[in-house]
Amino acid sequence: MNILIITVGTQGDVQPYVALGKGLKAAGHSVTVCTCAYFESFVTAHGLDYAFMNDDLIKFMHSDDGKIAMENTGNLWEAIRTAIKIIPTVGPMQRRQIDDSWQATQAVQPDLILYHPKALCAPDFAERLGVLSIIGFYLPLFAVTGDFPAMGLPQWKLGRWYNRLTHGLINKATWWGMRKHISAWRKENDLPRKQGIDFLNQSDGQPAPALYAFSESVIPRPTDWPENARVSGYWFLDQIDDWKPPAELQEFLSNGEPPIYFGFGSIFGQDPLRLTKIIVEAVKATGVRAILARGWGGLDLDQIELPETIFKLDFAPHDWLFPQVAAVVHHGGCGTTAAGLRAGRPSILCPFFGDQPFWGSIIENLGVGPTPLPQKKLTVEKLSAAIRQVTTDTAMIEKADQIGQRIRSEDGVANAVKFIDQWLARDSELSLVDRKSDGLQ
Repeated sequence: MNILIITVGTQGDVQPYVALGKGLKAAGHSVTVCTCAYFESFVTAHGLDYAFMNDDLIKFMHSDDGKIAMENTGNLWEAIRTAIKIIPTVGPMQRRQIDDSWQATQAVQPDLILYHPKALCAPDFAERLGVLSIIGFYLPLFAVTGDFPAMGLPQWKLGRWYNRLTHGLINKATWWGMRKHISAWRKENDLPRKQGIDFLNQSDGQPAPALYAFSESVIPRPTDWPENARVSGYWFLDQIDDWKPPAELQEFLSNGEPPIYFGFGSIFGQDPLRLTKIIVEAVKATGVRAILARGWGGLDLDQIELPETIFKLDFAPHDWLFPQVAAVVHHGGCGTTAAGLRAGRPSILCPFFGDQPFWGSIIENLGVGPTPLPQKKLTVEKLSAAIRQVTTDTAMIEKADQIGQRIRSEDGVANAVKFIDQWLARDSELSLVDRKSDGLQ
């Protein structure tokens, strides 16, 4: 089958879908990934076809205005207020994103569209073409449950009615942020008006498949989710076979105790130098060895002198590096969180925005890391205490190892591919029945 994957965002919004795309290609499908042009070489390096989407969103996120906006999204209410302020800037970007991804869809003519929820109009494209669509996401959102409250809303223990209410509110807020452009596109393409967002049901009321890319060892599948919502396990993208670690990195790893890894990804605040200084002072105070990953600029490693106990890293695949460290300190992105869990290492999360505080609470509740340390409030003293905890708390270290073993026994990509194939077969059977009823066969 011909499959189009549409996703938009940072590395963490692209890498899992590339992993899934490789699994789908290995299963015999033709796979095209439509995402920001920044990631074209990343997509093609893994043997997948690429379809163009502009880089407007990434450029905005790394602009001064974008960083200020992200720093003001610590909870849902702050996010809503910030969203209202940036609508004049982001609105035209959303429309250009829709135009680019629709052009790609028309060129690919897919049998299936698999999409990130930020890929506006993706299910509408599928409806327009009369093909199957599947949402794929790494957070337990959009499928309403009474088992726990939605991410970003108060985690009050008021019962199942409250939990379901919070998920409904998230769906309404999501629709509020998308409706203008979705409604306009549907009108332009002769589709009936939508009244709201429902990723788990098609416009005709039939169930729509949904894939959730996290491990049940980390977030148990809600007991009241419908059958069309499947928790597959993580979609890990392991290192390309021809990658070789630098000799200097291998020498550092072999010449002492396992170091602490520090890395803060592709989304960061306005003062990376402040964060770097705090880390360096905490490393000195605790006497540990450390690896500091430059990332996309989350740490400023050029304006500060580093001691011999700290290695400055440009890049190394998490699946190769993390099993060789003592603990992982990071921003709380989904991909880095999952990689630390799979490696069986304790984590210290220093969340910045978005879903990062959620993953911080997950790590704490699992007992594999201390209470999250928000970057805005991070101090040398707080970070030093957390480092001492993850390097000396034997119960925490053992729990991390146990969860790592369970995650390593899972194959989230294979589970997702199987689920997708089942729905493709089901869709083909239904299409055949429709053609027969219309007298076409």
